[in-house]
Amino acid sequence: MAPTYFSKRNLHFLLHEVFRAEELARYPYFSAHDRETINLALDSATYIADTLMYPYLKDVDRNQPELKNGQVTVHPKIREFLKAMGDAGLIGAGFSFDHGGQQLPEMVSSAITFILMAANNGMMYAGLTSGAAHLITSFGSPALIDSYVPNMLDGTWQGTMALTEPQAGSSLSDVTTSATPLPDGSYKISGQKVFISAGDHDAADNIIHLMLARINGAPSGTKGISLFVVPKHRPDGQGGFVDNDVQSTGVYHKLGQKGVPAMHLTMGSNDNTIGYLLGEPHQGLRYMFQMMNEARIGVGMTAAAIATAAYYAALQYARERPQSRRLNEKNRLDAPQTPIINHPDVRRMLLFQKSVTEGSLSLLLEAARLYDISEAAEGQEKEDAFLLLDLLMPVAKSFPSEMGVQSVSQSLQTFGGYGFTEDFPVEQLYRDIRITPIYEGTTGIQAQDLLGRKITQKGGKGPQLLFAEMSKTIREASTHDELKPYAQQLGTELKRTQDVVESLMPHALNGDTERYLADATLFLELFGIVVVAWQWLKQSVVAKQAMLTQNPQGDELAFYEGKLHTMKFYFHYEVPKTLGLAVRLKDPEVLTIVTEKELAL
Repeated sequence: MAPTYFSKRNLHFLLHEVFRAEELARYPYFSAHDRETINLALDSATYIADTLMYPYLKDVDRNQPELKNGQVTVHPKIREFLKAMGDAGLIGAGFSFDHGGQQLPEMVSSAITFILMAANNGMMYAGLTSGAAHLITSFGSPALIDSYVPNMLDGTWQGTMALTEPQAGSSLSDVTTSATPLPDGSYKISGQKVFISAGDHDAADNIIHLMLARINGAPSGTKGISLFVVPKHRPDGQGGFVDNDVQSTGVYHKLGQKGVPAMHLTMGSNDNTIGYLLGEPHQGLRYMFQMMNEARIGVGMTAAAIATAAYYAALQYARERPQSRRLNEKNRLDAPQTPIINHPDVRRMLLFQKSVTEGSLSLLLEAARLYDISEAAEGQEKEDAFLLLDLLMPVAKSFPSEMGVQSVSQSLQTFGGYGFTEDFPVEQLYRDIRITPIYEGTTGIQAQDLLGRKITQKGGKGPQLLFAEMSKTIREASTHDELKPYAQQLGTELKRTQDVVESLMPHALNGDTERYLADATLFLELFGIVVVAWQWLKQSVVAKQAMLTQNPQGDELAFYEGKLHTMKFYFHYEVPKTLGLAVRLKDPEVLTIVTEKELAL
């Protein structure tokens, strides 16, 4: 395997030069941190990734979880990994000091996720636990927090999100798992959940499910859903634990991410599953969606990380694999073969991968920065950060996922026939990344969220804030002659995006929601291309300024020049795709909406 699976230099460039993560210390919540503490956390994650994750990438994939006699066994390295994560304080890196965390910014926690998932995304157990524990600390009583969070953050107990049911899927309003109140304030839980990642395994001493259920007599639809803590083993009241009747009734065998069991769980088979209400009744979906931005950044980071690992594998192969001669030397059969990286089409594939992965990472760190500000700031700054984050979230989740799939496909193509074999890791990474457009809301759902809600909410305040930020970058780029054409191009793309929205808006105003959202996924694609173009222009401004003020030499100069070259590639090869998307989005011909005639057939 390639010795490199991510670029530490690029990660530090984005964190410290582009987004200046250490400046978050101006907020009291993050005041304990500076560049040194941030880098220490990144180094801890890199050590775990290098020693406990990356060496076992293939082994974890090929020795997938098994369900035998009601118990799920996973790769033995998983327990060691979870203990190391707990000991290093990385599961709770973003948690408050009061809850045993390090109070690091989400931007840093997201960077840690990026490192770990680039090394081995088949070990994504810790992130699931962190998300579940965060829900408990956000909405749980002190007793619930004390009972569950410490063991979750030290890696002893696993956390999950148990949302999906066989008949419901993404339609959470159709959840039927029931909760019956008991005299002591707890609830009997009965129902089934499916596709529960890390829903049962032997690498943790307990599994703590954050489970959606409907209290008997609750209103129908989303207004009647509550959130419960449902452990695999519940306290017996005497300092021990008893089985909580959460049965593992099946483990799904998946296309990728085979190291993480996706479970079918049945509660109440023996009428003895107990759950503990988290927060207030009937607020479960609101609690879940309040935490959804963090989860969607995590999915986007996982996709960007997988695509990055595939890119570095393809890059090394292209440098080492001799094949044919340069196109202008095809007739010189006595000339030595040249490494395939010297062929223009291979360079195109590699530059596509680099532009997608580094553009995605920049967007995700932008989103994480806004998340931090929306949590730590006050007043108008807090409100504006949340609105901008809310607008960008569908893109931050879907662009790295959808384009990451394409990027890994190009990685595999770079290898040619070898890429389709198990001799190299890209065939596994191609399988692994395919789930990311589905996790935490499919691309179609993200598209409807963007066009149906985020573009129009609060009178379009979100797009106004975004266009103001983009305009600021355009002005900064326009001060450099080399960047001026790209600044102008981004301005043109902003106008094109606005024109598309204006052409679609009459359908929304007329109440024809189906027509308005018919091609929402195409709008999301267009919007994503433009947003990532902004990220590339932002990176290029920083790189250009560094070249002018720091007089970098050698590898440092090559790094900054590479940034400018990749930005140009993205603008010349990817941004023009908005032309075709805009034509389709403004086209009055509708071909995907079912007609009355078709309904009658």
